Amino acid sequence: MASGISFASTSWVNQTRSQRSHRSIVLLMLATSLFSVCLFRLAQLQIIQGKHNRQLAEQNRIRPSPLVADRGNLLDRKGNPLAANELSRAIYLYPREQTQEQWQQTADHLSKILELPKEEILKKLEKVGYRSAVPVRIYRKLTPPQFIALQEGGDIPGLEIQAESNRSYPNGSLAAHVLGYIGEATADDLKAHPEFPMGMLVGQMGIERIADATLRGTWGNRLIEVDSVGKELRLLGKQQPIAGSNLQLTLDLKLQKAAEKALNNRRGAVVVLDVKTGAVLTMASAPTFDPNLFTRKISNKEWETLQSQDHPFLNRALQGYPPGSTFKVVTAAAGMQSGKFSPDSTLATYGSINIGGIAFNEHGGSGYGVIGFRDAFAFSSNTFFYQVGMAAGPEEISKWGHRLGIGGETSTMGLDGGNHGLIPTPEQKKKLYGEEWYVGDTVSMAIGQGVVQVTPLEMTVMISSIANGGWRVKPHLFANQTNLPAMQREVTGLNPGAIAAIREGLIAVVQRGTARQLNDGSIPPTAGKTGTAEVLGQRDNALYVGFGPVNDPQIAVAVVVENGGFGAESAVPIAHEVYKAYFGPPKMPPKPQ
Repeated sequence: MASGISFASTSWVNQTRSQRSHRSIVLLMLATSLFSVCLFRLAQLQIIQGKHNRQLAEQNRIRPSPLVADRGNLLDRKGNPLAANELSRAIYLYPREQTQEQWQQTADHLSKILELPKEEILKKLEKVGYRSAVPVRIYRKLTPPQFIALQEGGDIPGLEIQAESNRSYPNGSLAAHVLGYIGEATADDLKAHPEFPMGMLVGQMGIERIADATLRGTWGNRLIEVDSVGKELRLLGKQQPIAGSNLQLTLDLKLQKAAEKALNNRRGAVVVLDVKTGAVLTMASAPTFDPNLFTRKISNKEWETLQSQDHPFLNRALQGYPPGSTFKVVTAAAGMQSGKFSPDSTLATYGSINIGGIAFNEHGGSGYGVIGFRDAFAFSSNTFFYQVGMAAGPEEISKWGHRLGIGGETSTMGLDGGNHGLIPTPEQKKKLYGEEWYVGDTVSMAIGQGVVQVTPLEMTVMISSIANGGWRVKPHLFANQTNLPAMQREVTGLNPGAIAAIREGLIAVVQRGTARQLNDGSIPPTAGKTGTAEVLGQRDNALYVGFGPVNDPQIAVAVVVENGGFGAESAVPIAHEVYKAYFGPPKMPPKPQ
């Protein structure tokens, strides 16, 4: 009995020991596995992801802060500033300094002070992520009242107000269509330039856009050590920003002011060109806008006010207009170059000419007798140029219009929204409009009506060809291009006799024709041509194109005033102010001794 009990007891003990041994093995294996996982994770963190994690640890105490680079200045041809920089304050937010829920409340608070939609603030934070150590600029050009309101509201974790360079246009809306404006880089800009920091400012229009790579410079950085609550402790390092390069333009500030003042924000344009080099001295378009609006966050009210105007962003200096009688310069050139007329040719003029049962009337209602090119310009005789146009033909007129700089050969210089003029041939009319060409089309073309379109810039190129002896200049806006005259002009092929005849006609327009008010002694003698172009259902457009002085041509001027009536009524007075600004007050004769 005892032996049996002893055997059973021993068996039970052995079984218990076996179970304990099994559990020990399992626990040992489990501990080994957990230790291996921890060891693997430690190796992963230290070796594989060590650099990344060290960077995260550094970011817990090191805060990168961007330094905005000064944008290069834009200067006029005499060194006067057209676009510069000024010191301002900007608001940066550091996303990881608050939780996503806390930022909701902070954004609501900032929205009221800055008049900035809460959603826009949160969108910028979400774009970089709420755990990002990289700051996000949410507002530029902080006003004094906004700055005071933020200071009185107490400390906001993760908010920093930084002094930085901000774009400034000291002359307001002056030359806005040429200078353009800046804005924060779009998603496409950031994708194309991964080196751009968030909030990078780039050119959005005009020269600011065209020359952005030269102007924008390279932003710098500050590395700041902070404590656990984000308070700055010390500056660890600084990468200085590199300022952009200055650019000198061909624009003349004095002339630009005179042109815009005379245009008085009426719909239209004024262009002034150096007849020898093609340098654009003035390019005014109205209505206009103030690019300073875009150096900060533009309000909805300001944007609505802009949109309520008549296309203020449209550069009318680069839009096609029916040129009216200013186009008679091209018709005269085509007539003489075609061989159908000589500089001395004369034609009988009439009260009207009947073509296909339609009466095409003379300017002024009655004929001027038998006249030549000089008097035809002075009187602006329509029937004279009707006959010249029909004899030369539309193809010849189109050809010489292009040679004088109209319709595709004149560059828009890369400016926004620019178009070329149009002088279609019968073949092109059929292709463009699906219509046949009629003799009446040629008659209308001869006096700058019908389907003919010329931009104010092209008008100055056209008249420059007459002023400079037959060279077609290439318009440009960068001052360093004026030193390359051989590359900036081409021979038109217009013969000297034709040039002389047209010049004499343009001089006569000012001496005794429709631009007589330019002959008042306040400026040196000039030459030019007025134009009045019909606009269906509206008042006529007023135009003028000319050059001066006659004995040594230096500048060409083109003016268009939409719905301005007669050219002599609205366009010539503007040209007069431009001439006076360029030539200055008349020189008084010396007093007799």
